[in-house]
Amino acid sequence: MCGIIAGIKKKNVVDGLIHGLEKLEYRGYDSAGLAFFKEGQIRRLRSVGRVSELKKISRNEESLVGIAHTRWATHGVVSESNAHPHISEANNVTVCVIHNGIIENYLELKAILEKKNYIFQSQTDSEVIAHLIHFERQTSTSLTEALHKARKKLVGAYAVVVLCDADPFIICATKKSSSLVLGQNNNNECFLSSDPISLAKLSKSITFLEDEDLICISKENVKIYSENLKQINRKSKEIIIAEENISIGEYSNFMIKEINEQPSAIASTLETIFDENSITSELFGAKASKIFNNTNAIKILACGTSFHAGLVAKYWIEHLCKIPVSVEIASEFRYRKSAVFEKTLIIGISQSGETADTLAAIEVAKEIYSCSVLGICNVQESALTRISDICFLTRAGIEIGVASTKAFTTQLSALFTLSLVLAKVKNCLPSKKERDLLRSLRHLPKAAAAVLKGENQIKDWTEYFKNKQNVLFLGRGIHYPIALEGALKLKEISYIHAEAYAAGELKHGPLALIDENMPIIAVAPNDKLVNKLKNNLEEVKARGGKLFIIADHGLELVEDSCTKIVTLGDHAGYLSPILHTIPLQLLAYHVAISRGNDVDKPRNLAKSVTVE
Repeated sequence: MCGIIAGIKKKNVVDGLIHGLEKLEYRGYDSAGLAFFKEGQIRRLRSVGRVSELKKISRNEESLVGIAHTRWATHGVVSESNAHPHISEANNVTVCVIHNGIIENYLELKAILEKKNYIFQSQTDSEVIAHLIHFERQTSTSLTEALHKARKKLVGAYAVVVLCDADPFIICATKKSSSLVLGQNNNNECFLSSDPISLAKLSKSITFLEDEDLICISKENVKIYSENLKQINRKSKEIIIAEENISIGEYSNFMIKEINEQPSAIASTLETIFDENSITSELFGAKASKIFNNTNAIKILACGTSFHAGLVAKYWIEHLCKIPVSVEIASEFRYRKSAVFEKTLIIGISQSGETADTLAAIEVAKEIYSCSVLGICNVQESALTRISDICFLTRAGIEIGVASTKAFTTQLSALFTLSLVLAKVKNCLPSKKERDLLRSLRHLPKAAAAVLKGENQIKDWTEYFKNKQNVLFLGRGIHYPIALEGALKLKEISYIHAEAYAAGELKHGPLALIDENMPIIAVAPNDKLVNKLKNNLEEVKARGGKLFIIADHGLELVEDSCTKIVTLGDHAGYLSPILHTIPLQLLAYHVAISRGNDVDKPRNLAKSVTVE
């Protein structure tokens, strides 16, 4: 969840490190720090809060070699002493470390190191890495060897980058279950980072490091070693990240920019469907046809917003394809013994492709059940795409805001495309229906743009929610997961407690919460369940509840003192969940803004959940 960047330049590297941290801040923003060589010694600067605070105290500093970190707190409170980099120094040797991940056996290692007279200055698990490498450096011929020895004793997930004054002008790093990317330019200048996004201005090419790789960069060369310290090569590729994709442009923040980018993001995702009248499994890769033909059941593994996308997909796939689908929270699946039917396709969904629990759950499924894996992801060279047998890229573009918006609606677009392909493979999709549904899919970007035009109506609701502490969301059928997603968005950025229920469950407990102080947000499509939903809404009104309804045109609902309605266009059929998502995103956004919250960097959260 933290962001790390390190580099060696022929001129001052400090400005580049700060620039990189600013692009990585979405991964964590509790504290920030950097370390660099100055007059042969390691100098460290740390600050609590945003990278902007570190930028102030690092102004005018210069060095050719340095490492930097922005923290999302896991072990230890938010404080300067817990900020990275962490230092271990004794016997005229100083080791300096930055780390992303969690060391599961840090208490055991800490006890061992304390017996060797190492004194801990922080509450973090990361500090054990610094002391451990320092200890190993005493009996090693190089920093590379010391890091190799140390990593053998670490249990958990990590990307570790190290400086040592006994090895000046050298940066060493290694990774396991955490992302680490090498960036290089034409001047033999090198950077290491958690994410290519930070390297757009700093590098011309990138190399994705694999688990157990150990890399050593210097002014002269780059060496990558395998798990057994044999030198190896990794393929590099040209970095193509447009600066405008990671700039805020004319918008006040990234979240509203990304909400408004949804029509174009959906259009980009659907560009691969070349034929308006027919769809093929080749959209999912050369192996897809064989895998889909051999699929009798599906298990979807995901976390957070991606989990909600999976729940929507369950309705689509089961209805269109007659294939049984189960959807599981990845962090739960990986730790229980589950029954997976023969010929089950595992679908992993992750915006970043680096979500630790999702990746681990997929590995469990592959190892135990020998399942084929389909990855749905927004990042081409991610860990998810590398472990999947077939992939579908959502093409949402870079999403900076922590609360996912365009990544979610493009995931849904991809999953509906998958539903059509599977239905065709299973002979459940007549030609006319195929053409009609593809036509609807082609129209989806325009329909999303039309929904965005109603933003001011949603904004008008803001004042009512501004000071509320609890909100209830209701939905039925395929729109129940959309209610779940709406509640999640409100929680994430407004810090208002919100729950979502299937509307039919009102009488099984939630109705006890209803009074004049409890606002209820209902997702109300004009579908076959609409009359049942209307009955649920009347139950709410009868108990004094205040209703806020996102409704399709023609639903024949009446506004009054207890009922506020935002009307979308005509019912969009299968694609209705995507369109009903957008007003809920806008509501969460405007409520959070009215409360003075930072919507791009909500408290206690980070974009990529790369730790368990």
